[in-house]
Amino acid sequence: MANKAQLILEGKTYEFPITEGTEGEKGIEIGDLLEKTGAVTLDFGYKNTGATKSAITFLDGDKGILRYRGYSIEELAAKSTFLEVAYLLIFGELPMKDHLQKFSDDIRQHTMVHEDIKKILDGFPSTSHPMGVLASLFCAQTAFYPEAMDPNRSAEGVYLSIVRALAKMPTFAAWAYKNAMGHPVNYPDNKLDYCSRFLKMLYALPAEDYHVDPVVADALDKLLILHADHEQNCSTSTVRIVGSSKASIYSSISAGINALWGPLHGGANQEVILMLEEIRKDGGDTEKWINKAKDKNSGFRLMGFGHRVYKNFDPRAKIIKKAADDVLKKLGVNDPVLEIASKLEEVALRDSYFIERKLYPNVDFYSGIIYRALGIPVDMFTVMFAMGRLPGWIAQWKEMRENKEPIGRPRQIYVGQKLRSYVPIEKR
Repeated sequence: MANKAQLILEGKTYEFPITEGTEGEKGIEIGDLLEKTGAVTLDFGYKNTGATKSAITFLDGDKGILRYRGYSIEELAAKSTFLEVAYLLIFGELPMKDHLQKFSDDIRQHTMVHEDIKKILDGFPSTSHPMGVLASLFCAQTAFYPEAMDPNRSAEGVYLSIVRALAKMPTFAAWAYKNAMGHPVNYPDNKLDYCSRFLKMLYALPAEDYHVDPVVADALDKLLILHADHEQNCSTSTVRIVGSSKASIYSSISAGINALWGPLHGGANQEVILMLEEIRKDGGDTEKWINKAKDKNSGFRLMGFGHRVYKNFDPRAKIIKKAADDVLKKLGVNDPVLEIASKLEEVALRDSYFIERKLYPNVDFYSGIIYRALGIPVDMFTVMFAMGRLPGWIAQWKEMRENKEPIGRPRQIYVGQKLRSYVPIEKR
């Protein structure tokens, strides 16, 4: 029975092979389950269903492990840059110096967008959520680069689409922000690095000699690295399943952006700030709200503490905590909301209630603090998340395409009405 699993259904035994991953994860292959048994599995939310084999990201929530292509997130955040990590995720290996230089130069060459994009942007009222604007502008690239819709496009053509996606995402993200603010847009300054270029587009006013703070740019670079991929989550699975229909990279990623927009997925750091604002408006008594969090009957939950995947600790939180401390120190921000965050963090790290339940501050807690300190409005938090997750989405789309995976087509268990006769409207 080695490498086999048995299923007993209505007294009959069926065998299915077991696949084991390089880190010891086991999966039961049930591709012919329906054919063999006439039954399907029922797994709401696909919580226990492996839809693919992937060589991109390894995540062990029980042990607090996150690795990209075998490299620990701790080492990458300490020694790498966002574009180097993007190259690693998309192409499988850390780049040689000349390869990274070419990759960076290629991205720099494509940061500008067609002027007609501004006409599309002008069609959105300033009340539009930046995520809706971002998803729309990204998907619109299929109109400007229709060759991207060719399912048999050459490797060179796919590379160009990848470069364009990475190059234009910061421009679209900054323009979505400017639209919400009612400000004129800025064009990319290609003398700057990836994160500094984005920050200047985000904040610079017309005719202003804007200086990007290197501490802020470095913190943003680390945040993007930490969000770059996270295995088969909701938005990543969306990108893969849309891409499985041979949809273009732009359409697939636009679908991922929309999936990330949902408050159960990409809105966690936004919820952190909204919670802190609620505590501030109530008078800022953190002890009162800590006690409410401990009371199961209060209905209050501390946002940004614990994680549905990481049962021990979020490895990304340890990294980004230092970046958050550096940013707050450098900017000298005097914000009562961030003072409340600091008090909550202090309690959670020493209170036995939180320690025993492993309710430590997670990456969403610290990223929310950083974005707040930078003056980024909460509606933009998920846009920042999307910017970071883009290399992972691209890598997953590319892997799915190269593996020639079949179109995604989940099954269901029908629970509706049985066959019945049509009743004319006058007799109903």
